[in-house]
Amino acid sequence: MTAPQLPLTRAALLAPDAVLSPYTGYTRSHWEAAADRLLAGLLPYATPHFAQFRLPGRTGHAGAWSDGLEGYARSFLLAACRIAGAAGRDAPGSSLISDLLERYASGLAAGTDPHHPEHWPPIADGSQSMVEAASIAIALHETRPWLWEHLDERVRHNTAVWLGGFVGARANDSNWRLFQVVVEEFLASVDAPHSRAEIDAGLARLEDWYRGDGWYTDGAGRKFDYYNALALHLYPALWARIAGPRADAGLVAVHRERLRAFVGVHQHFFGADGAPVHQGRSLTYRYATAAPLWVAALADANPLSPGRTRRLASGALKHFADRGVPGEDGLLTLGWYGPYLPVTQAYSGPASPYWASKAFLGLLLAADHPVWTAEEEPGPVDSEDQVVSLPAPGWLLHSTAADGIVRLVNHGSDRQPPPPSTLPESPHYTRFAYSSATAPQTPPDDVPAVADNHIWAESAADTATRRRRIHPLHCQGDRAASWHSAATLADDTDAVISTVSVVHGPWEMRLHRVETEHPVTIRESGWAVADDHPVVAGETGDGWALARRSDGLTTVVAGLLGWESAGRPDAAGIVRGEGLNAFGRHSAVPLLTTSAVGVRMLVTLVVLTSDPAVRDDPQALHRGARAETGEGQELVLTFPDGAQRHVTPDLLVLSEGGNAPPA
Repeated sequence: MTAPQLPLTRAALLAPDAVLSPYTGYTRSHWEAAADRLLAGLLPYATPHFAQFRLPGRTGHAGAWSDGLEGYARSFLLAACRIAGAAGRDAPGSSLISDLLERYASGLAAGTDPHHPEHWPPIADGSQSMVEAASIAIALHETRPWLWEHLDERVRHNTAVWLGGFVGARANDSNWRLFQVVVEEFLASVDAPHSRAEIDAGLARLEDWYRGDGWYTDGAGRKFDYYNALALHLYPALWARIAGPRADAGLVAVHRERLRAFVGVHQHFFGADGAPVHQGRSLTYRYATAAPLWVAALADANPLSPGRTRRLASGALKHFADRGVPGEDGLLTLGWYGPYLPVTQAYSGPASPYWASKAFLGLLLAADHPVWTAEEEPGPVDSEDQVVSLPAPGWLLHSTAADGIVRLVNHGSDRQPPPPSTLPESPHYTRFAYSSATAPQTPPDDVPAVADNHIWAESAADTATRRRRIHPLHCQGDRAASWHSAATLADDTDAVISTVSVVHGPWEMRLHRVETEHPVTIRESGWAVADDHPVVAGETGDGWALARRSDGLTTVVAGLLGWESAGRPDAAGIVRGEGLNAFGRHSAVPLLTTSAVGVRMLVTLVVLTSDPAVRDDPQALHRGARAETGEGQELVLTFPDGAQRHVTPDLLVLSEGGNAPPA
């Protein structure tokens, strides 16, 4: 079945409100219109009784049957925000809310009836149905007065039985434990069979993953990403709404304070154009990254002003809307702006992007709540340059007001399970840096491509080393450090690479200590810049390389120390790719190359900027930078604007236990 092109919708007819929202122009009405467009786009793909939405696109690993349930569950969450936000009432002359209630009630009746042709797959150990059941439980709770309380007893019984598949089932030991918590708490709220012990165990497991300052790892290991925003803070807050007086007040207070701490730093992940930093998995959920901003307001845990809350959340929604998301057919695709499967995972089916529904939780706040009525206030990047250190995940955030770009320097998140397990590296976790203006190169498994924001060694066989497990050393102020054992896929070349990153403005200086027993070629890359047009310019000089997008976004990698052989700068170049980047079909990465054996110290300047005062002035861009040896073994780093930083070598040679990394 083919979806017709949607007619001009209310979203397109709404003028921006420059008085209430001077940064985005968006108001509550724009959010409602965006929700309506998404829900309307799904209708051509509904089964006759609305229990499934079978969207076009790649089937997820759980199969088409599960994908159909996913379409219902995730869109039901969106519909629930719209219904509850309207207090279950239609606007004059409209039947929108009544239609949504009828549609999702019909789907619930068919989906939970095991004898109905549209019935849902059962909940079983580790099944995808567990994920979707959580969205259904939350949606049922938030629409309780207008939907659940008007269902006939048979449908309520069947729903409780289907959700009850969670009782005694095994959830994956990750954020999935919280799906069990919210589903069984909903069952408790309707006097259906549930296990209080399983609810308590899921909440207790969350404590094992807490790393401080508002940060959780998503299961064992160093798995830091947007699941802090999408799940690990969100579900405890929504659980408390379902549990009400059944919830332990002390535990709710703990969750609230952690959420407050997290949102205090989460605000720094959005560029001036609303783009979230492009890091981690499940990026196809797009503006769902705004969800904790609203949830903090719902949970009375918001450290931000109401005007800043809406500016950041609306900025994220507008960023994608301005870039054609959703498409003309009203559908969210598996991708970032357009369709792009490398930002997805094997579990992602065609309805997976509709976890973007979480961004609309703000509609649960009344229309007269200050987050909707206050004038927008600037976000962090709108006002001044920022540097934020996050020791728990091992990240530095540095942003620049002149171009509105946020950059994340990564010395701590690799998504590897605890040793001895070793998974293949993921470009969305193991790069040295990510940003709100770029995406990492993400080639298919069988396509060789140069990695961006990476340093690696190559043996004579031209086999590149990987950065799999990251060992954090330091993260404070404007610098962070880590080391990794860089083994090749064939394990025939080993190198230990310790790195310190020091950030200032749009610049990052990386100090590397590379130790290898055998002669290797060392390569280091800068950012990948990408565009749908093939006009991505490249320039090279003595020890530096530059790539520039047609709109002026520029990246440079420049060797400042150690990148010479026989007193001459080593090779620099530009590596171009096609179909390797979520930001555009054509991409380019600047690259430095040298050779080494034994211990080699390297200092590299890496730049990402679209500020004309920097990008158009070679001295300000990179030529004014220096790295020199000071007293003892101290390194004195001079940034292009003259700012100096001093780095002692102990940051490069100490491991987590205080010992030198093994050679």
